[in-house]
Amino acid sequence: MARSKHQSVNDYIAAKKAGDTATTARIVNEVIERFNTRTTDGSEAAELLEATWSVPLGQRDAV
Repeated sequence: MARSKHQSVNDYIAAKKAGDTATTARIVNEVIERFNTRTTDGSEAAELLEATWSVPLGQRDAV
């Protein structure tokens, strides 16, 4: 997926590739809240959905 004009989508992609499900869940909830309160035009949610489908979940490094 190409770089998004929305920082939240870029952050989501980075977190998903890193296997950071806590961050991906937080970002999804924030975008949903913005969409529900109409503080976004919907393109952010659409790009997030595309990233959800197209970016594979990575694996966190063992600690």
